[in-house]
Amino acid sequence: MSASAEPRPMTSHPSTALKGEAAVPGDKSISHRALILGALAVGQTRITGLLEGEDILDTAKAMRAFGATVTRLGDGEWTVDGVGVGGFGEPEGVIDCGNSGTGVRLIMGAMATTPITATFTGDASLCRRPMARITDPLELFGCQVAAREGGRLPVTIKGAADPVPVRYRTPVASAQIKSAVLLAGLNAPGQTVVIEAEPTRDHTERMLAGFGAQVATETTAEGRVVTLTGQPELRAQSVAVPRDPSSAAFPVAAALIVPGSEIRVPGVSRNPTRDGLYVTLLEMGADIAFENQRDEGGEPVADLVVRHSTLKGVSVPAERAASMIDEFPILSVIACFAEGPTVMNGVAELRVKESDRIEAMASGLRANGATVEDTPDSMTVHGTGGLRGGASAATHLDHRIAMSFLVAGLASEQPIGVDDGAPIMTSFPDFLPLMQGLGAKLG
Repeated sequence: MSASAEPRPMTSHPSTALKGEAAVPGDKSISHRALILGALAVGQTRITGLLEGEDILDTAKAMRAFGATVTRLGDGEWTVDGVGVGGFGEPEGVIDCGNSGTGVRLIMGAMATTPITATFTGDASLCRRPMARITDPLELFGCQVAAREGGRLPVTIKGAADPVPVRYRTPVASAQIKSAVLLAGLNAPGQTVVIEAEPTRDHTERMLAGFGAQVATETTAEGRVVTLTGQPELRAQSVAVPRDPSSAAFPVAAALIVPGSEIRVPGVSRNPTRDGLYVTLLEMGADIAFENQRDEGGEPVADLVVRHSTLKGVSVPAERAASMIDEFPILSVIACFAEGPTVMNGVAELRVKESDRIEAMASGLRANGATVEDTPDSMTVHGTGGLRGGASAATHLDHRIAMSFLVAGLASEQPIGVDDGAPIMTSFPDFLPLMQGLGAKLG
């Protein structure tokens, strides 16, 4: 959502049992990468199931600005005629990535080792987010960076004319940092190495290999080590985007907490680096069945069958945080409807997302009657099996905060409002009709 867009207040009301099928959109992480790698490949990449939220559309515009031909053929069906590794042309205007931290950070990496100059900006939320965690390692390749105080957008990058390969240990568990470095390494000679103390989502490594890059991953005493051999010729591919487990989390949560509910969510990614929420929900006693397990486009997927459940609080270990970092807001809602405390550890990264998600969820849940404790790196929700509701929550231009509180209102005693539901369009444009189709009372 742009900073000038009109806010859209929304309210959700206590609902009767949710029933039906929830066909959630394509995975956002994979959609970004499919467009970017398609633009860096030789030939025409065909993508099906692409998420058509604002974040992804901004990445498509950026790839066009760098010289790729990006065409929408139909619903979720796109083609990308790439320019090859090192083939990006200099964009004529500023690259506006809207609300997307993933988009801007990956695109910066993809262009940082090409001798062109590009300026990046975004909406008010994105311009508050830290970019030095990306631009610092990119400068090691030889590019030059100019940014606002604190390394914030707008950022101008003058790409390296003679890039050098990099060996980099990520300071925090972040797939965005890892991916930006690997994408920059594509146009550097020799081997670029990324070392992670904790594994993060591995879509970039999987997709680079699928497009023909030489990528090796091993677990050592240092951690998870990813080695990319630079200057490959990426070959155009057909990419089938699985459904997004982070988007699926919202109808799944609603079914778990609204009595009498039973829904099916087809074709959801079960990538083990993204599966932490579902592991946690099963520990809490959630009735979730994984049916028709299969492989699509190099990603494991399954159909989820979810029924209303009696849940108990659990402690989520810090080492699981990276595999569910986007799902903690909705987990904090589910935790209200469990019995006993749910402790979420290792979640400091939530403070530098689209908003400070710990503060946003803690404040909104407290206003609606929950008892919540938070520290810089943890959040504890003391579940009582229900939630009073009756208050409005501030979303801070954050799509996941908005959807989390709208789900909460479906099972609370009183309605729950959000000050602005417009950011939902960035990742889940069909959220409202999909949830209403299941029987949810919101709008």
